[in-house]
Amino acid sequence: MTAFNDLMAYTRETEALGQVMGRLGWDQETMMPRGAAEQRGDEMAALSGVLHARRTDPRVGDWLEAAQATDPAGEAALRLIRRSFERTTKVPARLAAALAKTTSIAQGKWAEARKAQDVAAFVPVLDEVLKLKREEAAALASGGDLYDALLDDYEPGARAADLEAMFGALRPRLVALREAVLGSAHQPAELTGTYAETIQLELSAKLAAAFGYDFTRGRIDKAVHPFSSGSGSDVRITTRVAEDDPFNCFYSTIHEVGHACYEQGISPSYALTPMGQGVSMGVHESQSRIYENQLGRSRAFTGWLFSQMQEAFGGAGAADADAFYATVNKVKPGYIRTEADEVQYNLHVLLRFDLERDLVSGQLEAADLEEAWNTRFERDFGYPVDKPSNGCLQDVHWSVGLFGYFPTYSLGNVYAGCLNKALRESVLGVDAALASGDATPATAWLKENLQQHGGLRTPRETIRHACGFEPSEAPLLDYLEAKFGAIYKL
Repeated sequence: MTAFNDLMAYTRETEALGQVMGRLGWDQETMMPRGAAEQRGDEMAALSGVLHARRTDPRVGDWLEAAQATDPAGEAALRLIRRSFERTTKVPARLAAALAKTTSIAQGKWAEARKAQDVAAFVPVLDEVLKLKREEAAALASGGDLYDALLDDYEPGARAADLEAMFGALRPRLVALREAVLGSAHQPAELTGTYAETIQLELSAKLAAAFGYDFTRGRIDKAVHPFSSGSGSDVRITTRVAEDDPFNCFYSTIHEVGHACYEQGISPSYALTPMGQGVSMGVHESQSRIYENQLGRSRAFTGWLFSQMQEAFGGAGAADADAFYATVNKVKPGYIRTEADEVQYNLHVLLRFDLERDLVSGQLEAADLEEAWNTRFERDFGYPVDKPSNGCLQDVHWSVGLFGYFPTYSLGNVYAGCLNKALRESVLGVDAALASGDATPATAWLKENLQQHGGLRTPRETIRHACGFEPSEAPLLDYLEAKFGAIYKL
């Protein structure tokens, strides 16, 4: 037990420093002065070096060899620490620091290029990030597939070939549903009107509270790209506002609250341990997507949101609650992944999945990304990209080195479909509560069956434990076809 206790005490300090680095990233997106980007890059590189040194300290290997666990939580801790140690020791400290600095700088250059609609200004730094990520992938892969090595950071145990098969099963039914919906004679109305930013933010905070976000351990700020960060007692989210589209703000908030509530819901006994955070990005995304879509875009909850918008804005842009529900879920052409409806969202992800695999493998270079993106987008969606911020500059992920991250969004949707099926079969009165603005029956089930366990199990085991069956794409597809078939009278 001495080796185990020493290892866990050391790991707590490492995890605490990791949280500090995460807070620096949050600050960079929300509060940091524009002129601080270069200095922040140096700060991130320095802290990354400290973390890399701690995670590769030979004592960790010695403790792992000697440590013995006495319960499932201890066994999970050793499994996760061993995995981190083995992966981190493969990456040279020089490379870890270079990645931290370069991606910190690239994030600012991406934001500037996006604002200026200037892909050429972003290409050089993206090329630097890409070269470093290829080097990291080669170190991690040890002769195996480069993309799988990066994917494993976000979804441990997942393989691109397996995801490709799952996505291949998703695509035909999604495309068929999209064509049927867009070709239907019954088309919900568009949202109209102008909705003041201050009131949107007030209502978004009310929505966050309705889904159980604990403001004593969290906060909401604005950012270019909504995100969630932190864990345990300090979990922060961001949202964004467009005065002609309040749904952007509201559903970005609910989405990020799903992430945040997962972190806030993990057992306090796991704080600052490897189990004290979401087990994978796919499982994390399952929480944000079920909060946002199966719960937040349900007929029951949108009925309550309709009344809230009438009260806050003096109108909700729809004649009644049924029309409002259809408008919230309207399927329409669009460029932006984060604003996409449930039917088309995964098609946006599959585009990115294929492009980033080509970027990592070297089949596609940074200089050719815009043309490849635009060609693929027009092929998949039937209309051309009109500007870079609606194309290859819309997402922050590649600028910060998150290659292998995108497929976890669709995997999260698949998991959310499974969880929704299990939730509805297990809990009575979910819709009745949602209709009054109370998501507690649903969120309490998710906390009990999934969130509290953090990283105790592997990702697929986590979903299987919560649902009672093996995850597959079928529940998601069945849910989408039933929901949108009814809305569009198919």
